[in-house]
Amino acid sequence: MSNKIYLTGTQIVLRDEVIEDASLLIENGKISAINPESVNGAKVIDLSGRTLMPGMVDLHCDALEKEVEPRPNVHFPLDFAVAQADKRNAAAGITTVYHALSFANDELGVRNNEFAAEIARSVHTWQPHALVDNRVHCRYEITDESGLSVLLKLLKNNDMHLLSLMDHTPGQGQFKDMAAYRSYLSRTYKTSDDKLDAIIDRKQAAAEGVLDRVNELIDVAHQNGVSVASHDDDNIERVETMHRLGVNISEFPINLETAKYARQKGISTVFGAPNILRGKSQSGSMRALDAIQAGVADCLCADYSPAALIVSVFKVAQETELGLSAAVRMVTFNPAKAAGLDDRGEIVVGKRADLIAISHFGKLPQVSSVWVHGVPAYQAYYDHA
Repeated sequence: MSNKIYLTGTQIVLRDEVIEDASLLIENGKISAINPESVNGAKVIDLSGRTLMPGMVDLHCDALEKEVEPRPNVHFPLDFAVAQADKRNAAAGITTVYHALSFANDELGVRNNEFAAEIARSVHTWQPHALVDNRVHCRYEITDESGLSVLLKLLKNNDMHLLSLMDHTPGQGQFKDMAAYRSYLSRTYKTSDDKLDAIIDRKQAAAEGVLDRVNELIDVAHQNGVSVASHDDDNIERVETMHRLGVNISEFPINLETAKYARQKGISTVFGAPNILRGKSQSGSMRALDAIQAGVADCLCADYSPAALIVSVFKVAQETELGLSAAVRMVTFNPAKAAGLDDRGEIVVGKRADLIAISHFGKLPQVSSVWVHGVPAYQAYYDHA
């Protein structure tokens, strides 16, 4: 295969503008030129009618957990599950994915600490064969005393690329009251009332010692160059606490006031693409479109649906005054910056050639071609006649 690829006849989305009928040259895995003067020896690919943009960077996707455990207590082999998630992300145009794995030992299934750590290691084992850049996002339930040692080991072995702090104690964040939390556990894990009671009792009792655990974990994360996020922030006081601890990302802030304050403190905010696609939050929190229109949203993530991410980008461009370049930044440059990745996320000469071509079918955009580090990773043979 030629190490030079010439993409021509396309609309190219740059960081701050969109250029029409443009071309791009890839050489040795990097973007070599935009509208190059010479393309000798390059493989020519005509992208007429399509849009070329950076490959998407997804900071939070839970879908791997469902690949491992598609039904309660039904587990697939981990190499099989990771391979399927890898392919799904390639087809979705996500060239860098942070697989969100929950470490919440009081919960059940794949959210058991040791099992979650095994999944994390399986992501790394598969990476030499992978289509996209698969990374690990460890979500730590801070009321779990047993998770600290497991997570510290993952950090020290470079098996973690992003850390987020969750507190699903009933009465805050995603779970406004005990009934909402109990309903979530029952719906998700389909277990007995006695087991649900035991989970809730342990979670409430483990609140003591949280601050010491969190401080230690964040210190080690920073020492290893790992960004830290908070999850479901629901008030200014919580954002202030997270900021003092060194958190630089706020995932799914519950309301406008909280999201606005996070931005004021220099914390990047992340909202879910399914929220954009559906027009509402699954848990009754604020609409992501409202956050975007209020100017308090930095990033979009796949959350639980990789395929929703590209559709949400164009919906944002169509339904807000943001414009296409700014909408694309929410899934490329902004999340890459929040995660500390400076080699990708925009179409600039010298950056990684992580690129995706988008075909348009009415109002439905679909990923038709993907290149990861200049290597073809996915191709859909749509009829563009």
